[in-house]
Amino acid sequence: MAARWAQGITLAGIVLAAGAACDDPSPSDPPRVQPGEVVTAADGTRFAVEVVGQNLQIPWAMTFAPDGRMFFTERPGRVRILQNGQVLAAPALVLDDVAAVGEGGLLGIAVHPNFASNHFVFLAYTARLAGGARETRVMRYREVGNTLGEPMVILDRVGAADIHDGARVKFGPDRKLYVTMGDTAAPPTAQDLGTLTGKILRLNDDGTVPADNPYPGSPIYTYGHRNPQGLDWHAVTGEPWGSEHGQTGNDEINRLQAGRNYGWPVIEADQTRAGMETPITFFSPAIAPSGMAFYTGTTMTGFRLDLFVGTLAGQHLLRVRFDPNNPNRVVATERLLAGRFGRIRDVINAPDGSLYLCTSNRDDRTTPAATDDRIIKLSAVR
Repeated sequence: MAARWAQGITLAGIVLAAGAACDDPSPSDPPRVQPGEVVTAADGTRFAVEVVGQNLQIPWAMTFAPDGRMFFTERPGRVRILQNGQVLAAPALVLDDVAAVGEGGLLGIAVHPNFASNHFVFLAYTARLAGGARETRVMRYREVGNTLGEPMVILDRVGAADIHDGARVKFGPDRKLYVTMGDTAAPPTAQDLGTLTGKILRLNDDGTVPADNPYPGSPIYTYGHRNPQGLDWHAVTGEPWGSEHGQTGNDEINRLQAGRNYGWPVIEADQTRAGMETPITFFSPAIAPSGMAFYTGTTMTGFRLDLFVGTLAGQHLLRVRFDPNNPNRVVATERLLAGRFGRIRDVINAPDGSLYLCTSNRDDRTTPAATDDRIIKLSAVR
């Protein structure tokens, strides 16, 4: 039985009081550089850059199935498939109730850990309701022949707005479904354990609440978040980490611990308050961090265990390196591909040891290139 959480729907009028979104474009966009070359990172790690998908409409999230197909979302409401190096012409799904307004639309996507046997695909999107209201939903579908069907509600009645909707969905190593929810332009809700906005949620795959969640009967895993868009698990410790947009700069990378309060809107960045967590690192001015992945492949050996984060306002791929003796201590950061592809929305590991990125340049925050939006593959130099 799907868990349903009643919550007031945040309407667009609240947005005006909340200020501008933190992934606004940089004052001047850097010149586009044609891809195709080999890039060398600061430590000498070399990788090849290849565009494998183009002319897409605001791809937001990507996920690989065990058979090598990549499923990805386009914010206007389509699920697409990249198979054998080609984007299939026919969408796997077209949603007709998506509210692709502001930062809303079809957002997160994840495949079930048992996809090879059950073919379940999970989506998070902003749904349009009667009278102009909106809500955030998490849905489950079954894939058959590159088509998604058999919809089932996993979570609904969660707030939505023009900005700060979240909504990354991923399965953790514990086989639970995690969902990032922004504060939907209503900052006080991030501190309110009676609402689901401004939170990281943890669910069973049928939408019920895990018995070992920190708050009995509640899907809330952590709270005090402004606009968390990145989520992945540390390759050594197995702990979840997240990226989060700050209000004016103060963009955060957090180690997520069950039941902890991450401060928004009371504290940000290196500010402190008893009972609230400070980030592992933060960035000012704003880079607007989005999707993220710890590199777990073996083909680009210099990148092993580094964290990679797509940035929107920053328009680069952020590389975060850690102390080998302390996985929670950052020793260096590096901005890869700065200005080459514009706004980078997501980054994921591929089964062959490469990294895949997607851009977000047709979302009215920058001037798109003729072939935007794009999916880019980073792979070892042969």
